[in-house]
Amino acid sequence: MEEYKIKYNAWLNDPAISEEDKQDLRNIQNDEKEIEDRFYKNLDFGTGGLRGIIGAGSNRINIYTIRRATLGLANYIIKNNKEQGTDRGVVIAYDSRYM
Repeated sequence: MEEYKIKYNAWLNDPAISEEDKQDLRNIQNDEKEIEDRFYKNLDFGTGGLRGIIGAGSNRINIYTIRRATLGLANYIIKNNKEQGTDRGVVIAYDSRYM
């Protein structure tokens, strides 16, 4: 089985994925190209941050890919913030456009 199909099925069976997102994925179950496009890779973090199509899948913008990027940034800050006595952190902003 192709790697993207394995990831697609993993999302369908993951209890952390919302029922709404699972239904979105069920709606494409017969569209092999769409499944491949959504799961053939993880969304890239580029110089402009995370940018992509909104939807369910590892190659889409959604709460799961944002959480993954946030965890990565938090781990980086923890690992690299070795200076004692300094207050460092991040600023989190909200984009008021769709989602």
